[in-house]
Amino acid sequence: MNHVLVVDDEAEIRSSLEEILTEEGYAVATAASAAEAKVLIEDAPYDVVLLDIWLPDRDGLDVLADVHTLDAEKRPEVVIISGHGTIEAAVKATKLGAYDFLEKPLSLDRTLIVLKNAVEARRLRNENLEFKRQFSVNAVLTGESVPVKALRQQIRLMAPTNGRVLIYGESGTGKELIARAIHAESLRRDGIFVELNCAAIPEDHIESELFGYRHGAQSGGPIEQRGTLERADGGSLFLDEVGDMSLKTQAKVLSALDDQMFTPVGGSQPIRVDVRLIASTNKDLEEEIAKGNFREDLFYRLNVVPFFVPPLRERKQDIPLLAREFLAEFGRQYGRPRMEISDEALEVLAQYHWPGNVRELKNVIERVLILNPRTLRIERKQLPPLTHKTAARAKEDFSTLQQARDAYERDYILKKIEEARNNVSRAAELLGLERSHLYRKMKALGISVRE
Repeated sequence: MNHVLVVDDEAEIRSSLEEILTEEGYAVATAASAAEAKVLIEDAPYDVVLLDIWLPDRDGLDVLADVHTLDAEKRPEVVIISGHGTIEAAVKATKLGAYDFLEKPLSLDRTLIVLKNAVEARRLRNENLEFKRQFSVNAVLTGESVPVKALRQQIRLMAPTNGRVLIYGESGTGKELIARAIHAESLRRDGIFVELNCAAIPEDHIESELFGYRHGAQSGGPIEQRGTLERADGGSLFLDEVGDMSLKTQAKVLSALDDQMFTPVGGSQPIRVDVRLIASTNKDLEEEIAKGNFREDLFYRLNVVPFFVPPLRERKQDIPLLAREFLAEFGRQYGRPRMEISDEALEVLAQYHWPGNVRELKNVIERVLILNPRTLRIERKQLPPLTHKTAARAKEDFSTLQQARDAYERDYILKKIEEARNNVSRAAELLGLERSHLYRKMKALGISVRE
């Protein structure tokens, strides 16, 4: 339930607003003076304060100024109300941080709309604050390995600039988290962070998702829709897996980057924006350029500040820290007491090659907790079988490179078969192979479905 404080020296207005807003589902408190309001605001958090500009003991704008000295999380949105509204007063109130300005006699419909919007604005502001905490550099980059320390330092150095960023890394390394950390540490931290996954959107929809559309350009959809580029105005736009974008869309993105201006699909009026672009890819874009799949000019526009996120196998000393962090996270999520993990189990995790990177480690920890609901300490025997096989194989002395390659390939195929719950057709999809090709591979490597 959202909490509203009505501050007005007229008892009739206080009573009327309290009755109406209570019927609308708000929890309402009232105050007749600035002193009374100050006590209530300090004692309990409110989402919105409806504040009269004329109070018997103090100017309402002074109260507004006091509200904005509160911590951001506790600070309510303030809507000024006045029977002597002037443009000068409204401008002054806005400069002091008022969300809106309402004139008496109050219009019920307008008051309810402004109140609803103010509640939403406060919710979004607090979400943004929480986002900044979660995606600070230290929160995102768990680890003390050399690659992580270098990446952490690079973010602190480059995030405050407006340079475009291209993040390289395998799937599951945390490229999106790095992008969010860059935004949280940037000069645009108070702006919005908008993400568009280029690999998840069909090619015939990505252009309208990026630029928006007007006048029924999308059949069966609304008359118009703002695209991610427009919504990101003043903030950061993250193009995830930009290497999967079509050449046609790449050309339009290139033009929008150069001019910071674009025209929505079906529209006629160009829109100017101020956006910092952050992109990511798990592909070698220079190789894609050679194949004719990616524009060289767009690559150079995006690759102003390159970031390289290391795979987990190159930062194995961080695995114990990450495992314990995920254990604590899922312990809280599933209402479990403080969880521990044995040194032997950590050794097994450290020897595994982690083709799915940090995401795979996180999934393994969650799986172990789900399958062992009564345990308080994760032991080696409770880890998935594949990690044991790899740990044992890591101690083998391969006589040729081909033996080592076959061992790795066998483990990886077994992992995908396990993920597919022994469904070979599904495993073939996960591996990007034809089913018949996978069967031949399994036969050559001595793998049976039962195994």
